[in-house]
Amino acid sequence: MSKLQLDNVNKQLGGLRILRDISLEIASGEFVVFVGPSGCGKSTLLRLIAGLESICAGDLLIDGRRVNDLEPRERGVGMVFQSYALYPHMSVYDNIGFGLKLAKTDKRSLRERVLETARVLQLDKLLQRKPKELSGGQRQRVAMGRAMAREPDILLFDEPLSNLDASLRVQMRNEIARLHASLGTTMIYVTHDQVEAMTLADKIVVLNAGRIEQVGSPRELYERPVSRFVAGFLGSPRMNFLPAQLLAPGLHSAISTPALGQLAALPFDSRALAAGSPLTLGIRPEHLSLQKASGDAGLRVVGVEYLGCETYVHLDVDQDEPLICRCAATAEWRHGDRAELRPEFAGLHLFDADGNCLPRQAAATASNPASALRQGCA
Repeated sequence: MSKLQLDNVNKQLGGLRILRDISLEIASGEFVVFVGPSGCGKSTLLRLIAGLESICAGDLLIDGRRVNDLEPRERGVGMVFQSYALYPHMSVYDNIGFGLKLAKTDKRSLRERVLETARVLQLDKLLQRKPKELSGGQRQRVAMGRAMAREPDILLFDEPLSNLDASLRVQMRNEIARLHASLGTTMIYVTHDQVEAMTLADKIVVLNAGRIEQVGSPRELYERPVSRFVAGFLGSPRMNFLPAQLLAPGLHSAISTPALGQLAALPFDSRALAAGSPLTLGIRPEHLSLQKASGDAGLRVVGVEYLGCETYVHLDVDQDEPLICRCAATAEWRHGDRAELRPEFAGLHLFDADGNCLPRQAAATASNPASALRQGCA
């Protein structure tokens, strides 16, 4: 197990800056996941750690030793790529042991390490098969075994499950989690799949346009995002966003929003803003409840998704995307129904015009109409 430190790391290709002032510490034995949209720099950052790309500025340290100029084989890292990259003419045994053979490991040690790696990955009965005789999940485990057999201090994964179908992805997520629990190796994992990030990570690093947007545990990022970008990136369905206006700035803020009307004494510090400032109100689908509205009051239901264990109700709020509320599976809503919204006070987020989350106060005032406890969907 090794500790990894990135200190103001930058990467530039031509005139384009891919990574900007990346500073990050990864503790020994931690499972860290890099997430972000396509082109944000997450795979490039992984390749810098592996030594497959050069660092333009800044320092990369493994256990306190600067490794910027070391070759990949000298860094004590192993990498599992998106493609299996297995040799089709070699058996599982030979594929797993290929890196050891290149390193001129003696035959006895090579055999012991290959057999132990195969046992850990439950490949010991498949050692004589060729890749074409394996399932997708088995091939990915062989690719993992090839990296593991060298006994690296840090294991890197570059979107290893993206080529698998949905059921295999679930199975392989469990395999990787089990592997980390048994080995305790420092692991860094790149994905665009937020479910993988939320279920695997000790710590998530959210990247946006070559910068780190936020670092924290899955719970911290989901419940306390620092920006609208992070709030919208994590969560399925994603957080609802509604335009709002600041009516009265202060330690507790009053806002107005078309879908919810006026909300007073929200627990957000808006003293740095002026009255009338544009804001965005964020609220996740599970923090909204619905009640039947009479006549033409309330919001119109424009979609209902029944998923067996729950129902998602889509409401027209006069913007490009509908507002989504998560309801119980027994909820009986139909297209065209009218609904009144009741938000959970603690589930609200306020973002300024730059997309930064306003600081939340520790306590909320009971007089706020949004502070009522959520009621089940009618």
